Amino acid sequence: MAINILFTCAGRRNYLINYFKEAIAGQGKIFAADMNLTAPAMVDADVAILVPSIYSDNYIDELKKIIIEHRISAVISLNDLELPILSKNKKALEATGAQILISSEKVIEIGFDKMATFHFINAIGLKTPKTFTSIHAVKQALAEGHLSFPLVVKPRWGSASIAIDFPETLDELELVFKLQQLKLKRSILNTASAQDFDNAILIQEKMNGKEFGMDIVNDFEGRYYGTFVREKVNMRSGETDKAMSVIDEKFERIGKQIAENLKHIGSLDCDIFVANDELYVLELNPRFGGGYPFSHEAGINTAAIYIEWLKGETNTVDQFNNYKSGLLFSKCDRMLEIKPKA
Repeated sequence: MAINILFTCAGRRNYLINYFKEAIAGQGKIFAADMNLTAPAMVDADVAILVPSIYSDNYIDELKKIIIEHRISAVISLNDLELPILSKNKKALEATGAQILISSEKVIEIGFDKMATFHFINAIGLKTPKTFTSIHAVKQALAEGHLSFPLVVKPRWGSASIAIDFPETLDELELVFKLQQLKLKRSILNTASAQDFDNAILIQEKMNGKEFGMDIVNDFEGRYYGTFVREKVNMRSGETDKAMSVIDEKFERIGKQIAENLKHIGSLDCDIFVANDELYVLELNPRFGGGYPFSHEAGINTAAIYIEWLKGETNTVDQFNNYKSGLLFSKCDRMLEIKPKA
């Protein structure tokens, strides 16, 4: 039986499309869905499908039709804003016979709401930067010496490092906080932030140290498989531009602790800061992150592992885990011709 995989909100994730095409090796097809047929990932997919906005009333119904018509085996979302929608409708979508490789609503909420992330990390005994949603509370923490500039100001329900500021004075803090509130109302994050707009901006302690990214992989039952780490050598537009693979037991311990408490499904993208020899967990994104290509090229073929798990194989996946440390990779752009669709 063919294994057909549908990537939703495919956007610019051409690398994932191609990694999965290589891994599936003719055993099925890779489908990409997006609300824009000129999305770059649509070019590399075997089949490109136009869908309505994720906030459209008929979005889930359209996905059901696609799954049934194309005999989709599994659905993988590539967009933070879509995750809560698919997770909420996971049971209805899986009634079509496809596996929806999305974590539970609780897990998605922990990752999507950065305040919930803060509480979760604290609850499982790990360190994370001090985090607030109130300027009054921040002023008090500053006055008492529990907090110092510079700070980080960003949306509580955010995606892809949208709208991050680093104020260095109280005047700057008040200005960027107000400006972010105004911008939030007309941004793509407005719908997600509407549930608690008065507390929709985070003010966070800024960590000084080395930043690392981790892919924490669980199987489709939420059982821990492994942690794959990279040191972020250079950033560009909020995403990792250059990174070096790392193998270190202290990261493995934290990855396992997160995985066993969170019980997410599949690959989870996690940001870590090392400051004063302490590890601080910043964010948990229960999806393939923009840093996954660095892990893949360093030897962990999560795409191939997914295919094995979809086939029901559990004893064959270690052949795709050949992760090595000290390998430096850099992203670069390539040109694609976007051909008009009939």
